[in-house]
Amino acid sequence: MIGTTNRWLQQLGPGLITGAADDDPSGIATYSQAGAQFGYQLGWTLVLTYPLMVGIQMVSARMGRVTGHGLASNVRIHFPRPVLYVIVAMLVVANTINIAADIAAMGEALRLVAGGQMLVYAILFGVLCLGLQVFLRYQVYVRYLKWLTLALLAYVAVVFTIAVPWREVIQGLLWPRVALNAQSLTVIVAVFGTTISPYLFFWQAAQEVEELNADPVATALVLDPADARRHLHRIKIDTYFGMGFSNLIALFIVISCAATLHRNGITDIATSAQAAEALRPLAGDAAFLLFSLGIIGTGMLAVPVLAGSAAYAVAETFEWKSGLDLKLLEAREFYGIIAFATLGGVLLDFTPIDPIKALFWSAVINGIIAVPIMVVMMLLADDPKVMGAFTVTRRLKALGWLATWTMAAAVVAMFVSG
Repeated sequence: MIGTTNRWLQQLGPGLITGAADDDPSGIATYSQAGAQFGYQLGWTLVLTYPLMVGIQMVSARMGRVTGHGLASNVRIHFPRPVLYVIVAMLVVANTINIAADIAAMGEALRLVAGGQMLVYAILFGVLCLGLQVFLRYQVYVRYLKWLTLALLAYVAVVFTIAVPWREVIQGLLWPRVALNAQSLTVIVAVFGTTISPYLFFWQAAQEVEELNADPVATALVLDPADARRHLHRIKIDTYFGMGFSNLIALFIVISCAATLHRNGITDIATSAQAAEALRPLAGDAAFLLFSLGIIGTGMLAVPVLAGSAAYAVAETFEWKSGLDLKLLEAREFYGIIAFATLGGVLLDFTPIDPIKALFWSAVINGIIAVPIMVVMMLLADDPKVMGAFTVTRRLKALGWLATWTMAAAVVAMFVSG
């Protein structure tokens, strides 16, 4: 039994980390806003996005393992350069804003728990995240990221410290009654944008390439298909579990804020730390502490993923050496982008630009830019010149395109209603 469990757990890696990183402090802020503003009525969005998220993330993971190249490399090889430059530029800008907001939220959460100065904590968190990526070996680093996914269980614990009307929760999941106006559609696009996020596509594909490179006898499946069935099965389990874990945690965040903030008329939540602070007088110190510690733990997981996905994308664009298994001097440009994104995010917290206000709209922008990126991914995944004999199955192809057109429909509805 233990041996079977261990073998099953060993199959969890890029998908689990990708899914957990999706529930970063900025994501927590978006889900908190959905719960505070609309109660349980947007719970259905997390049910709907689960299969869509699984489909598109499985496409990105398969592409990395089959071709031996990350997403940006495949776009560079098979699409005009301007397409690649626009996609990567938007990704880097969105990720840097996201990092700024995440680090600010982590610093504010620690200030609420321990006192002190938020900006001092922001610097410490930024330097710590950067140092871990630069100086830890890839295998050690991935093990550390896997353990950090447990921080998300804090949000499960929060729900069980408060009174939740589960009948209303189920109604919000299966039979919601929310008016589809400009306000609700903007929040829905933000939820979609923070759940199905472009940086997750780049990260999971790159991590499959990292796993491939870490095995000295492994090669891309397009070159050596002998062990394809085992690897594709592992990707399937990893992605299904990772995205399920991500959306379940997001749902618990919505429930906790709906049961406390929305019920007491607190509907305007801008940050995850603000949500934690608002919980305290309503749900008690235990809920406040768990919510705050969850922000810090998920931030420590998400900031490296945000910076790393930007670095992989830029390095693949310019054909620089990349990989967390390489030493600093072996991949200076790659680590330089990680430093730029991480420290750039920290510096934004010291400028008049308010990354927290920019964050919600960053999630909306992510929802918008995800659509062309997903179109490009689906075209690549269905091209035998790219994937050889491993083009996406009919079922995965349908799911991937459904995810793409659902995102596009949500964005169009938002603009039309506005």
